[in-house]
Amino acid sequence: MASPALDPSTRALKLTAKDFKSDQEVRWCPGCGDYAILAAVQGFMPELNIPRENIVFVSGIGCSSRFPYYMNTYGMHSIHGRAPAIATGLSASRPDLSVWVVTGDGDALSIGGNHLIHALRRNVNLKILLFNNRIYGLTKGQYSPTSELGKITKSTPAGSADSPFNPLSLALGAEATFVARTIDSDRKHLQSVLRAAAAHEGSAFVEIYQNCNIFNDGAFDLIKDADTRDEHLIRLEQGQPITFGADGKYSVVHPEGSFGLQVQEGGQAIVHDATVDDPAYAFALSRLSGSDLLTTPIGVFRDVQRPSYDEIVRKQVLDAQARATGTPEEMLNDLLNTGDTWTIM
Repeated sequence: MASPALDPSTRALKLTAKDFKSDQEVRWCPGCGDYAILAAVQGFMPELNIPRENIVFVSGIGCSSRFPYYMNTYGMHSIHGRAPAIATGLSASRPDLSVWVVTGDGDALSIGGNHLIHALRRNVNLKILLFNNRIYGLTKGQYSPTSELGKITKSTPAGSADSPFNPLSLALGAEATFVARTIDSDRKHLQSVLRAAAAHEGSAFVEIYQNCNIFNDGAFDLIKDADTRDEHLIRLEQGQPITFGADGKYSVVHPEGSFGLQVQEGGQAIVHDATVDDPAYAFALSRLSGSDLLTTPIGVFRDVQRPSYDEIVRKQVLDAQARATGTPEEMLNDLLNTGDTWTIM
């Protein structure tokens, strides 16, 4: 069944960004990157041409997870780390809905890590936005699963001894069919990634670098500041050579005899293709980015098609109904009155 965002029968709604703003006071710290993401999402939503009652935002716990309060759609501020599980049930049972998950690096990658990887593995028809600020903001500045090795925080006064997750590598390891990264302050790029994620059938995973100006201010300045970003930010564009820096002086290349990708000055740049079925290519791209941000790709890393969990489950239900005899009410009555055991054909 087509995604609601792609259904040609949907009538023109003429919604605006204002229609997606709720009456709730936005209660993030002044200057938080979440404001920019919220404005970008609200500005993008009218493009979907979906009635607001057919859109749902599900979140877990954390600063980012206040998101459903501020969207004038249906939504649920759910349980710590469990947003993908709750959204899975909703997506599988209601194919008419456009279901979005909003989570953070702590919510999704610590207590919620198991739920995240299985939603991606199953290819549930969800759009998962992971706000990554490399810190626990809601609980006042402890290190998170994406904090740098040696990061000094309230909970690691001598520096973190943990190696951080690379969220994109994790998603690709779980065979996510759509994986992308963008930045809170780059509204044009953020909305272009949201557009691609919305059009994808199955799980779409989007990491958004998001500044926490209270507990981890300036974490991404190297790739945001106009004086430095062009030397470190790698913009992935489908069908284009992967180059960056002044006059494209740096290239992403596949060195002979190497399993991965490297950055070098000059050389024959590879041409980006997010539709490569083998996740090894996208995974190699994801490994270019480290905590130091010296070579940081943004854009769509992988965009491939395979049957979604929702599609498979609905087909199983339809097949079972086709084999059944009697009305659903009669079948249920027979089932409840057959004793303590029964056989499912």
